Amino acid sequence: MRHQALQVDERGALERGARPDRVSCAPRRPFPEPRLDTALPRRRAALAFIFVTVLIDILSFGIIIPVLPHLVEQLAGGGIDTASRWVGLFGTLFALMQFVFAPIQGALSDRFGRRPVILISSFGLGVDFIVMALAPTLWLLFAGRVVSGICAASFTTANAYVADITPRDKRAAAFGLLGAAFGIGFIIGPALGGLLGHFDVRLPFWTAAALALVNFAYGLFVLPESLPKERRSARFDWSHANPFGALMLLRRYPQVAGLAAAFFLISLAQYSLNATYVLYADYRYGWGPQAVGYTLALVGLCSGLVQAVGVRRLMPRLGERRLMLTGLVLCSVGYLWFGAAPTGLVFLLGVPVLCLGGLGGPPAQAIMTHQVDPHEQGRLQGALSSLQSFAGIFGPALFANLFAWCITPAAPLHLPGAAFLLAAVLVAVSVFVAWRATAAPTAMAALADPVPDKAEPPH
Repeated sequence: MRHQALQVDERGALERGARPDRVSCAPRRPFPEPRLDTALPRRRAALAFIFVTVLIDILSFGIIIPVLPHLVEQLAGGGIDTASRWVGLFGTLFALMQFVFAPIQGALSDRFGRRPVILISSFGLGVDFIVMALAPTLWLLFAGRVVSGICAASFTTANAYVADITPRDKRAAAFGLLGAAFGIGFIIGPALGGLLGHFDVRLPFWTAAALALVNFAYGLFVLPESLPKERRSARFDWSHANPFGALMLLRRYPQVAGLAAAFFLISLAQYSLNATYVLYADYRYGWGPQAVGYTLALVGLCSGLVQAVGVRRLMPRLGERRLMLTGLVLCSVGYLWFGAAPTGLVFLLGVPVLCLGGLGGPPAQAIMTHQVDPHEQGRLQGALSSLQSFAGIFGPALFANLFAWCITPAAPLHLPGAAFLLAAVLVAVSVFVAWRATAAPTAMAALADPVPDKAEPPH
C-alpha cells in the first residue's frame, strides 16, 4: 500500500496532526512526475537495462580486482612493496578521475540526455579494458586506469536515469534495486576474476571488455531516452560541470546539502572496509584469501537481499525518513561490532547487521531527488558521486595508516579494530546530520523555493 506520507504534502500532513517523521520530504509545488515517452513495458525494459548496466559494470570492475595487483607487479618489477605503492596510486587516481568527471557526465546528461552518455561510457569501458589487457608497460596500464575512472562515472547518469523514470513513491525501491546490482556484482565478479586469473592474469581484462561491449550493444537497441528535450538544461555550463561548481548546487537546497554531508561521512566510513578488511581479518582472525573471499561473498549476498527486498518491503511501513535513520543507526552498530569482535565467528554474526545499514542509502537518495528540479538530476548525482570520490582520495590512506599504527608497539593501546571504530563514529555523526536535515522545521523550510542560483541561466 502506498505510504500516506507520499500522498500528501508536508504542510497538510502537519495540519492533520501527522507525526513529523511520517511526513513527505517532497516540495510544496512538486515537479512533474517523471515519465518516459513509451509504454509501460518499455519503461520496465529501460529500468531492467539500467539494472543490467550497473550489474555488468560492477562485474567488469570486480573481475579485475584479484588480478590487477599481480599484473602491476609483473609490469613494475621489484617486490610486493613496489607493487603495493603502485596499486595505491592507481586507486587514488581512479577516485580522482571520478571526482572530476562525475559532475561533468551528470551535467552532460542534463543537457543532452541520459542515453548517449550511458552508451558512450559503456563503449569507452569496453575499449579501455582491451587496452589494459594488451598493455605492455606499466604506464599504458596506468593510462588505462585513468580512462576507467572517467567512464565509470556513468553510475552518476544511471542514478539520474532512475530518478527520471521512477515515480516519487517508488524511487527508494528503485535505488535499492541498483544497490542490489552492486551486491550481486561483488559476489560474482571477484570470484570469476580469481578463477580466470588462474589461467592467465590478463584473461579477466578480456572478459571485462566483452561484458562492457555486450552491454553497449544491448543498450543501443533497447534503451530509450528518459529525459525529454523540454526537461533538459538550456545549455552546458562549465561553471556547474566542474566538481566544485556541482557541489554549489547543494547549497541551493538546504535539505539536500545536509543529506549530502551525511552521504559524505558514510562514504568515508566505507573505506575502512576497502583499506583494512583483508589485513585486519588476517591479523586478528588468521583468515587467508579463501576465507576472505567467502566472507566477501556473504557480504555481497546480504547486501543484495537488503537492497532488493528489504527496502521495498519496509519503505511503505516506515516511510523514507524513518527507514533512512534506521539504516544509518544499524550501519554504525555494524562497524562497532566489526571493530570489537574478539573472534571470527562473532565478526561473521555482525555481517547482517552492517548490511542492514544499506537500508539507509536508497531513501536518502530518494529524498534528495524529490527536492531537485528534473533538469538538475544529473548534476545532483554528479555532486554526490564527487563527494564519494573525494572520500576515496584520502579515505584509504586514513584508515590503512590508523590500522597500521594501532597494531604497532608504539601505539598507546593495542586496538586492531580502530579503523572500524572510527567508521562507527563517522556514521553516528551522519545519523545526527541526517536527522537534523530532515527534521520538521528544516523540512518545512524546504517547502519554500530553493535559494536562487544567480549563475543559472533561465530555462
